[in-house]
Amino acid sequence: MDYLPLIIQLLSGAVGGNLAGKLMPSASMGTMVNSILGILGGGLGGQLLGMLGMAPQTGMDLMGIIGNIAAGGVGGGVFMAIIGIIKSMMGSKS
Repeated sequence: MDYLPLIIQLLSGAVGGNLAGKLMPSASMGTMVNSILGILGGGLGGQLLGMLGMAPQTGMDLMGIIGNIAAGGVGGGVFMAIIGIIKSMMGSKS
């Protein structure tokens, strides 16, 4: 198994999670939590898109790297935003 695409997805997921936190301050939970949620979302999102055939899982050509960065970044940002919105909605009802 080639671990480099997964590492790229995890790192870009952390960046995506923090970028989503900056763009949505009401859903942000701090740099550390945003990074952790982004890493989880980047790994899950990248693997899910890879299974659907939308992101290349192998090959370290330029398109493969860009695909893994995009899949991880989007997955990390979306996952962090969803968890942040759920957390803020739960906090507002209390």
